Amino acid sequence: MKIAVAIAFILIIGSLASAFFFLMRDKGKSNNTVRALAVRVGLSIALFITLLVAYKLGYIQPTGIRG
Repeated sequence: MKIAVAIAFILIIGSLASAFFFLMRDKGKSNNTVRALAVRVGLSIALFITLLVAYKLGYIQPTGIRG
């Protein structure tokens, strides 16, 4: 599960980087930036839902704060 979450974070960061690249290259004249940001939002929501389902099914457990 840790690997899947790490891969999802890498994809989210990659989508954000591609949105920045399109913003700098196109100067806002195309929809590439909006599309890349929409993909980022979709990936973030999918990751959040996946974590909720994994918690409910018992695949992940909360560890709490250790002091």
